Amino acid sequence: MPLLSLRGYAKHRGVSLSAVQKAIKSGRIVTTGDGQIDSVQADATWEKRTRPGQKKRAEERAVVPAPEAPRADSAGGLDYFKARAIRESYLARLAKIEFEERTAKLVSRDEVQVAAFTKARTVRDSLLNLPDRLAALLAAETEAGTVHEILTMEIRRALDELAGADSH
Repeated sequence: MPLLSLRGYAKHRGVSLSAVQKAIKSGRIVTTGDGQIDSVQADATWEKRTRPGQKKRAEERAVVPAPEAPRADSAGGLDYFKARAIRESYLARLAKIEFEERTAKLVSRDEVQVAAFTKARTVRDSLLNLPDRLAALLAAETEAGTVHEILTMEIRRALDELAGADSH
């Protein structure tokens, strides 16, 4: 557990002092209470929490190559690659939803609710209008079979309207 100053750790990693300061500020590495850096722990977290492109640039500038760090994250932070995979998964889901909306495979919940309400209101109105429309016709009928046929036909027409079928 060699403790190093910020400048000493920057030299150890082969990076600039500002890179070490940024890593501390972003939480990629931590300092001890007296401002020193545990180089073994910091190397491990640096490797785990640094994007691959940043690692490559740092290695190209390095004067002294950094030792191979263990992959364990003793600080308990989320591995960069896992975090990136989670982020990409959510972005893919959002892209799929947007694609389905644009290809009309997916519609807004509000649009569906308005359409369902309108259709139900139409059917309700059709059923409630049956007595007013049929009262005189049914009063004139004396046969139960004819009354039944008229009522069945009108109720079926209202239900067909709900299902979106053409009226008979």
